[in-house]
Amino acid sequence: MNGLKALLDTNIVIGILKDHPSIDPILKANPLTLRDCAISQITRMELLSYPALEASEEKDIRLFLDSLTVLPVDNAIENATISFRRRHGGKLPDAIIAATAKINQLALLTLDQKLLTAFEKDD
Repeated sequence: MNGLKALLDTNIVIGILKDHPSIDPILKANPLTLRDCAISQITRMELLSYPALEASEEKDIRLFLDSLTVLPVDNAIENATISFRRRHGGKLPDAIIAATAKINQLALLTLDQKLLTAFEKDD
């Protein structure tokens, strides 16, 4: 799909924006450019709806998001989300993000080991 290779989970985007060292090993193991990456529409909502978001933080988030492809939730992702969550449980936003990666045949980059394990086991 348009050269995309990976879907960034919300926590990865936060880590990049805050230059958090916990994401360094993931980024080193997955050398990608922003053109190679997408986010789910859910990640966009999660990032921009944080109640204590400062105006400067919102500006930085919007600038970063503008450099990524945002993948919308469609019927295929909805159905894959339902199946994923029934098999693996977890939070609905995480299931939507995992399903978005699966449907679009993208690697999932996340700090959530439980989600990553479920994603990798999913058939």
